Order: sequence, then structure tokens, then C-alpha cells
Amino acid sequence: MSIKIVSYEEKYLSDAARVWNRVVTDGVAFPQEVPFDDDAAHKFFTLQDRTGLAVDEDSDRAVGVYILHPNNVGRCGHICNTSYAVDANERGRGIGERLVRDSIESARAFGYRVIQLNAVVATNTAALALYKRIGFVAMTAIPGGFRLPDGTFADIIPHYYLL
Repeated sequence: MSIKIVSYEEKYLSDAARVWNRVVTDGVAFPQEVPFDDDAAHKFFTLQDRTGLAVDEDSDRAVGVYILHPNNVGRCGHICNTSYAVDANERGRGIGERLVRDSIESARAFGYRVIQLNAVVATNTAALALYKRIGFVAMTAIPGGFRLPDGTFADIIPHYYLL
């Protein structure tokens, strides 16, 4: 499989929404609880500074997505936030790393100075390992900051990356 990273285009809406919504419905990584319909997904993806897609060049389908947007405003407006999702059937193939690295370059191009990941769930060991390998710095865990689908709570670990 050959992967290219491209900016969101509406022709990839169904794939991008499917990948994003799977993470939402799994309930173990994103705070969002209700999946997007196509209209809401399109609006969401187009409102970001950048929505990057990992596209399988052979099938021309999106198998991963990231969003990049300001984390705050004013005196903290130089900090951006990103979120990443990879098709459940394509995980473990380096797609997440490609998305993260592209988001770093995109954040620089937009003039941001820091990427902040607000809520990396402590049980998401694959994401934690990836962020560490790339050079994100883990901050102090927030105990019980994420409610899992079964009603229990997991810690969240904010991270940052200096651009």
C-alpha cells in the first residue's frame, strides 16, 4: 500500500467520516460521543486550519485523517491542537506516524509554535508510544479525565511538541 498525505477534499468525505466516526464510536480516544452525519463531518473538516488525509494511492480511499486548529486564542493563539484517526483495519502500518509528521510540518507552515494534545487517554498505548518516539513531551496525567464506554474512568495525559 502506497500512502500519500493530502488536504481534505469532499470526494473523500465518506471515507474520512467513516474513519473518524469509528474512533468516536469505539469510545476510547476522542471526547466526542456522537458520530457525525455527512453534513456535520464536511463542515467539521472544512472548518479546521487543515484536515489532512492519508490516502491509499491504489484504491484512492482515505485510511487516516487528522485535524489541526488553534488550541486557544489571543496570548495563547500560537498553540495549536491536533487529533488523529486511522482506519481500524490499517493500524500498525505507519499511517499514524505519517499523519503526525505531516501535522507538525503543517503547524509550522501556519506559524504555530507549539502543538498541544489535550487528552491522550492513558490506555491508548500505541498513541503514547508514537508521540514519545516523535518527541512529544508528556505532561502530568489528569486522573480520571476520560470516561470510557463502560462508565469507568481513565487518566488523560496532555502532551506538547515545540515547533
